[in-house]
Amino acid sequence: MSSKLFLGHRLRRLRRDRALSQTDMAATLGISPSYLNHLERNQRPVTAALLLKLAELYDVDVRSFAAGGGTRTGPDELAEIFSDALLADLGVPRYELTELAHNSPAVADAVARLYAALKESARSPSLTAGGDARALVTPENWVRDYIQQHRNHYPALEEAAETLGGALSDPLSMQEPLRRRLKDAWGISARVVSQGELGNVSQLFDADRRLFLISSQLRPENRTFALAYQLALAEFAPLLERMVAEAAPPDPGIGQLLHMSLANYAAGAIMMPYGRFLKACEAMRYSIDRLCGEFGANVEQIAHRLTTLSRPGARGVPFFMLRVDPAGNISKRYAGDQFPFSRFGGTCPRWNLHAAFQAAGQVVTQLIETPDGHRYFTVARTIDRPIKSDLSGGLLAVGLGCDIAHAHKLSCAEGYDLERAPVTPVGPACAICPRIDCGYRATPPAGRMLAVDRTRKTISPYPFVAG
Repeated sequence: MSSKLFLGHRLRRLRRDRALSQTDMAATLGISPSYLNHLERNQRPVTAALLLKLAELYDVDVRSFAAGGGTRTGPDELAEIFSDALLADLGVPRYELTELAHNSPAVADAVARLYAALKESARSPSLTAGGDARALVTPENWVRDYIQQHRNHYPALEEAAETLGGALSDPLSMQEPLRRRLKDAWGISARVVSQGELGNVSQLFDADRRLFLISSQLRPENRTFALAYQLALAEFAPLLERMVAEAAPPDPGIGQLLHMSLANYAAGAIMMPYGRFLKACEAMRYSIDRLCGEFGANVEQIAHRLTTLSRPGARGVPFFMLRVDPAGNISKRYAGDQFPFSRFGGTCPRWNLHAAFQAAGQVVTQLIETPDGHRYFTVARTIDRPIKSDLSGGLLAVGLGCDIAHAHKLSCAEGYDLERAPVTPVGPACAICPRIDCGYRATPPAGRMLAVDRTRKTISPYPFVAG
């Protein structure tokens, strides 16, 4: 290893999650309890040999364990928080934020939750009228953070869905096997009805009549997904309930949203069983259109599934994914690895995700580079909304990206000279972006002294002093 790895908090969390004492874990690892204590207190680095032992004994993924272990709030997110005008004058150095994220991850998560609540209280002051601060923990942010903590991968759901999906696989269409399984195993009849019968919902399960109603306006791939979702609710009910209980959501509404999100995950895994999907991805060089044809899925379903391929020993390309509307509102954000953009803000305007709306139906590719020097190959394209309706709005856009080291595996990168192709510098939220000469900058950088000179105008509206 080229650098020392101090992973004390992750090692301590791993031990506590398995209800082991330091003496017990030290014995299994073949080290002394005092040495383990030094490791947990970051007084000794974790060696490569010890990482391999952890992988063997505790089914630890070495890469994610060494890279962050699924911690929700990292140094970049903390830097974004402490760049806020309320905190910027403190001048908290980067190394302190890194130490907080690595050594006290629960505290870092708490700081992030408080900051998110502060932002929400400014947006919706009425939420605090009753004096209950929990109202400021928005469901979508809580669930999004929980999913990202697990890198959008759930082994127990994958295993169950792979078994079921493999048994139902049909080269013609998954709809009929799914419908039969609902009827034969659970006594649930599925029926397509007019949107007028459903009002403002696209699918509805009538438990009393054991009837599952699907809107006629849902697109074919979304009908298949609806059937898989209802089947997941029935087949995996105990597993889903246990997973939600273990997550300990702060209120029943958030628990319901998490339950729905996990069932959606399971539905995608039923339609696209892990082993078969990964094999097809590799054979088809991650061609989204070919994968859509292979699995009877749409672009968004394939894109979401691509972010879940994190099974130890059988990993796919680690993608990140965003879904936005023309106004820039982010409605989905998933990552199989690190996500290179702002957690609390939007995307960098220099990333061409939004350009997809000007090239509807076309694939828009781009090489981008973040301020830390990491490069990513990205793909953007528009998608239709799930339901055909005058009230459902217009197009959405999906952006996918992966580290440039994996780009050679992608069909859409064929013909690219990845070493010489133009690279677009992008950044996180403007308030924390360190790029000086950016004409797209919308806000001055927090905690930086402006270098405005009234005798000249710069490309950036807010030039600042570097360093």
